[in-house]
Amino acid sequence: MSSSTMDKAKGHTNEAVGNLKQAAGKATGSKKLQAEGKVQELKGEGQKVVGKAKDAVKKAAH
Repeated sequence: MSSSTMDKAKGHTNEAVGNLKQAAGKATGSKKLQAEGKVQELKGEGQKVVGKAKDAVKKAAH
């Protein structure tokens, strides 16, 4: 698996887990869990951007 694909996959996973944490935090009233979820979601978004950028560089090089 290429590093760009790995970055995108990790990004999707972090986004999903982040969203679940946010939902659990809202359901339990835990502001800390909501915040952790948002941070993890944003981390996932960043990872996906990195993966897409690597793909773009690879395509430009060919």
